[in-house]
Amino acid sequence: MLQGFTGWHALIILVVVVLLFGATKLPGLAKSVGQSMKIFRSEMKSSDSDENASDDTAKGATGESQSTPKS
Repeated sequence: MLQGFTGWHALIILVVVVLLFGATKLPGLAKSVGQSMKIFRSEMKSSDSDENASDDTAKGATGESQSTPKS
């Protein structure tokens, strides 16, 4: 899909973005994107921990238990 994507393509895209949004709005746009990514990552981590907790609860509810080997 991106086999033909080179540095020149990235440079052209960067120029178009600067022309569309203006250099003064770019720092605010970057900050907003960064905050969104941080929120997304924290939600993904909490979702993973919720799934792990629900898996542990489901195992306990079905009667499955972890047995420890006797020495």
